[in-house]
Amino acid sequence: MPSKTTKRRAKTETTAQLNLSTDTLDSQQTPNNMSVRRVLVISLGNPGQYRNTYHSAGHVVLEALQQQLSRDQPSFAPQRIGKQSTLASIGSRYSLLQSPAAMNVTGPWVAKAYKEYLAERGLSPAEVGVVLVHDDLEEELGVVKIRDWKRSHRGHNGIKSVNGALQADPAGKWARISVGIGRPDARDKASVSDFVLAKMPRSVRDVLEGTGSRGVLQTLMELETKWGVEG
Repeated sequence: MPSKTTKRRAKTETTAQLNLSTDTLDSQQTPNNMSVRRVLVISLGNPGQYRNTYHSAGHVVLEALQQQLSRDQPSFAPQRIGKQSTLASIGSRYSLLQSPAAMNVTGPWVAKAYKEYLAERGLSPAEVGVVLVHDDLEEELGVVKIRDWKRSHRGHNGIKSVNGALQADPAGKWARISVGIGRPDARDKASVSDFVLAKMPRSVRDVLEGTGSRGVLQTLMELETKWGVEG
C-alpha cells in the first residue's frame, strides 16, 4: 500500500500537470459488496536486445513505480510465472509483472499469468483488478492516460495480442494505462517500426521514470478508490 508520504506527494501534483485522463473511471466503480483484494499490474515490452527501446516504456515505468510504492513492495526478481522466467515484484496489495514475451505475441503469456495468479491464491476474478501498462505513440513523452480495457488497440500489437488471448471476465476489474513515447514525423509503417525499436536515450528514460511513473501511481490510486480495493 502506498505510504502516507507517497500519497501526499502524488496528490499534490494535479491531474492537469500529469496530463491524466480519467473519463472512463466513473463507469468502473465496484459494487459495495464486492471488494478487490489484489491489483495485478502487467507491463508490456520486448525482451533481450530490444528491452531498452521505446516499445518497452511500460517496463521502465513499472520498475520506477515499484520504488514509489510502500517499503513493503519487494524489488523485482526473476520468478517462474506463466511457464517463463519473469521479473516480478509480488507485494501484499500490488503484484507487478514485466511480460517476458515479445510484444507481438505477449497475449498468451498474459492469459496464462492471469489464470495462474488466480488459481495459486484462490481468488475469484471479482477479487482482482488487472491493469496493463504500455507505450503510446499517440501521446507526447511521459503523458499518462487511462484507457478502457475494450478500447481499440489502435495498431498496438501488444494490446491486440492480449485482446486475442485473454477474455476479460465481466466480474473482474480491467483497465489499461498508456504512457506516451511521442511519434516520428513520418507515419509510414517502416518509420514507426524503426522508432519504437530504437534505443531510448537517458533523457527519455528520465522522463518515463519521473513524470511517467508518478502519473501511473496517481492513476492506480484513483483506480483503488473506484474499484473499492481493500485497505
